[in-house]
Amino acid sequence: MALTISKIAEILGGTVDGDGSAEITGLAKIEEAQSGQLSFIANSKYHKFIETTQASAILVDIDFPKSDRTLIRIRNPYFAFLKMAEQFYVQEPQVATGIHHTAVIGQDCVIGEKCAVGAHVVIGKKCKIGKNTIIHPGVVIGSHVQVGENTIIYANVSIRERCRIGNKVFIHPGAVIGADGFGFAFEDGKYHKLPQMGNVVIEDEVEIGANTTIDRATMGETIIKKGAKIDNLVQIAHNVQVGENTVIAAQTGLSGSIKVGKYVKIGGQAGFVGHIEIGDNALIGAQSGVTKSVPENAFISGYPARPHMTAKREEASLTKLPELLKKIRLLESQLKKICDKLNIEHD
Repeated sequence: MALTISKIAEILGGTVDGDGSAEITGLAKIEEAQSGQLSFIANSKYHKFIETTQASAILVDIDFPKSDRTLIRIRNPYFAFLKMAEQFYVQEPQVATGIHHTAVIGQDCVIGEKCAVGAHVVIGKKCKIGKNTIIHPGVVIGSHVQVGENTIIYANVSIRERCRIGNKVFIHPGAVIGADGFGFAFEDGKYHKLPQMGNVVIEDEVEIGANTTIDRATMGETIIKKGAKIDNLVQIAHNVQVGENTVIAAQTGLSGSIKVGKYVKIGGQAGFVGHIEIGDNALIGAQSGVTKSVPENAFISGYPARPHMTAKREEASLTKLPELLKKIRLLESQLKKICDKLNIEHD
């Protein structure tokens, strides 16, 4: 595929600063791009590469400084680059339309038009799969599961009984949807398993990363709302609610019955105690230990999690601790000498 720089600017609604006649045949990172490729700069840390890159054109913000390179100025260069990736990178179908002869389909299932069901897929009884959905090899779907239209379920995903998956959902390899929640009652010297009677509901346009686990509710529903994006290796416990367009980075753990608001951003390896609420638009720093509810629009980090600027000041103070201890020991020594000289008792 080849597009002129001017045509790309037209598609994206940007303006060309330089020669727009050259053809673009591919995309690349700014530090690796060669002639004929399009790149982008969306972070000031990468401004230094403007002088060395071989890219034929660079997507930049409208206010980016003047340069002798050919630029396409646009409001959101990162998003624009993603849109061009959709133009240049078309993934070949990995599963043929239709049902593979090794797939096992339960009784009374409804499989929509133009679905693709790969090798060794197992689908339980009374499931409903929407049209244009792709199910990769090795997927296991329990009974009474509903999957929407235009959804992609990658290899070796497990979706247990009665869960509901929306439209345009991506579930990456190895994810487990609807495993039992961690519920036990202690009596007579041992733990007794509590029946996990609920399910998981994943709304439209959600993406779930590889080997992520989302537990079914003890009663009711564990809900991942529309547009949420969940990274690899995330644990979401029973009865959690994740709000619309919230993003959760890898290795985060959400304990049971947490309610996460809309547009929340959670950094990697954050941990949350159960039964708390995270307000809309909150920012949770990586490796935070969240022990209580978080108001909307807050930015917290650290362990225990606290306002980000407070956490930064406290961390900065800790780096000075050895020097402060040294000064205290010196002052104690000087004080002792003075007290001894004056014959004054001291501790």
